[in-house]
Amino acid sequence: MILYLLKSGILLLIFYAVYKLWLENEKMFRFNRAYLLLSLVFSFVIPLQIISFQSALSSRIGLVQLNELVIQKNSKNLEAISLNDFLMILTAVVYALGVLLLTTRFTFSLYSFYNKIKTNEVQFIKGEKIVLIDEAILPHSFWRSIFIHKKAFESGKIPSELIAHEKAHLQQKHTLDILFIEVLQIVFWFNPLLLFYKKAIKLNHEFLADEAVNKQFGSVKNYQTLLLDFATNKNTIALASNINYLITKKRLLMMTKKESPIKIVLKVFSVSVVYALLLCVFSTKTMAQKASNKADVKEKDLYVLEDVEKLPEFPGGMNEFYKFIGTNFKMPTAVGKNKIEGKAYLQFVIEKDGSLSDIVTLKDPGYGIGDEAIRVLKLSPKWTAATQKGKTVRVMYSLPITFQAQK
Repeated sequence: MILYLLKSGILLLIFYAVYKLWLENEKMFRFNRAYLLLSLVFSFVIPLQIISFQSALSSRIGLVQLNELVIQKNSKNLEAISLNDFLMILTAVVYALGVLLLTTRFTFSLYSFYNKIKTNEVQFIKGEKIVLIDEAILPHSFWRSIFIHKKAFESGKIPSELIAHEKAHLQQKHTLDILFIEVLQIVFWFNPLLLFYKKAIKLNHEFLADEAVNKQFGSVKNYQTLLLDFATNKNTIALASNINYLITKKRLLMMTKKESPIKIVLKVFSVSVVYALLLCVFSTKTMAQKASNKADVKEKDLYVLEDVEKLPEFPGGMNEFYKFIGTNFKMPTAVGKNKIEGKAYLQFVIEKDGSLSDIVTLKDPGYGIGDEAIRVLKLSPKWTAATQKGKTVRVMYSLPITFQAQK
């Protein structure tokens, strides 16, 4: 999980940096909208390692069965909760509280819009749903409704440009983008990069809405003056599209910026290359060989790749590897209390750089034994890689572990 979050964080950072340095100042708002949304999707999907570019031939792996390891623990050591277990529990509790808090806020925001529609006057003007609010607010939109101050609307103080601006948000379905990033923020609330993405997405929404208004009315200067009149109003609504969101010099300049078709094509092509490169770099190899039956692993199913000249070596030798497992393994509490005994089969791959990957439990007696064994293997230092015909190769290992309570 930590590796996945690290990879997704790196991807988010790279994609955002490309947007800020390469795309944000270009008048290609629809492409930028797609880029920001796809960057979010790719950043959380690519690290899942769904796609592989390695051929079946290059994925051939020798499978080596290690000698059986017996782990015996007394019941006294099972009573106390280790520091690592405590930190894991604390992390889970903090994460759950964060999700709960943000989910509550999100639900309350959604309900507030529902309540406004139910408790205030609603009119349909030129096919648009207008909700007239008693409190003094700036026009804003959400889902299929535009919310406007009732007194200002009835007295004719709401310019047509403002209505057109909010109408553009609705027609282009900007609410869906905002809801998407909000859900991501709930799940990955600990990642601050999502705040920058949210800001970029909402600002790009304003570029799109401003563009629609200027195409309809054809008076950029008048519209800019109108925006500046609202620039000092800080009354914004979470989840809503607000007319005064980040009225900056950049937003005003984008209205008069000229498009360069050649420049746009160049930037779109370069971004596509970045996507392709990141996809290749962050997508790992899939295993060509898998155990035929995870519930029944027998010696006759195991073999050694004959051409391997030198097998991987753990620092200090295999005896040190067995000591490493025995020292770091923390027997789950349920095993000691219930005097459970059993055997687990672990499978892992020694990569070309000596690191362990694809650690799986082929046979798990339960009670958290398999998970603990995987945790210990993930702590392993790098091995010396195997060689085949003078080149480093990947080798798969099978490790049977027998667990016994103290006699």
